[in-house]
Amino acid sequence: MSMPAPAMERPVAEHPPQVRSQFMTRVYLRLIAGIAGFIAIEYVLFATGIAAAITEVVVATNWLIILGGFMIVSWMANSLGLRASTPAAQFSAYGLLVAANALLFAAPLYIAANTPQLEGTITTAAQISLFAFAALSAIAIRSSRDFTFLRPLLMWGGVLALALIVGSVLFGANLGTWFSVAMIGFAGAAILYETQTIYRSYPPNREVAASMALFASIALLFWYVLQLLMRR
Repeated sequence: MSMPAPAMERPVAEHPPQVRSQFMTRVYLRLIAGIAGFIAIEYVLFATGIAAAITEVVVATNWLIILGGFMIVSWMANSLGLRASTPAAQFSAYGLLVAANALLFAAPLYIAANTPQLEGTITTAAQISLFAFAALSAIAIRSSRDFTFLRPLLMWGGVLALALIVGSVLFGANLGTWFSVAMIGFAGAAILYETQTIYRSYPPNREVAASMALFASIALLFWYVLQLLMRR
């Protein structure tokens, strides 16, 4: 006869409403902290001129390499967060994710901020991303529909997107507007899946890993919304 799982290892969905509410509150507070950290790092990069230097390197190479790096870094940091057994290790992985994303975003944000035709693009992209994230999160938590069917689609969709990025780098192809649109849909599906998975499957002591998953998804959404708006 198997022993029951310890309380802190059981999914948060199996705990009383108060525990579930406190867990999700901690998750979103840490998500807000990650976004604030991202903004703070970007401020430092812009103020010190590092963002300009990064932009020169990116423009001289290939944007698509940055896109591939963006996806790989997010995957690696999330994997580290899930395997981390101590709060310190979890926060270290989260810090790595936030810092890596700040570096990857430096070039497009610098271009958008310093191109007169793109004035207001960053604010608009942030507003669209936050609104979409809030709406999708509410659907994932309140809906009775099971979004686990999205897992294989996200897994293979991610592999396909990475393959397209690598192929476009090797053959000099332009993935174009429709790729950005498709990736916005991919990011939206990831938010639905991750939010519901966090609520139904994560134990109450894994809020940092949960925040990392959501941060990666909203960063991916913001990236492609920004890319789409910059094409105007």
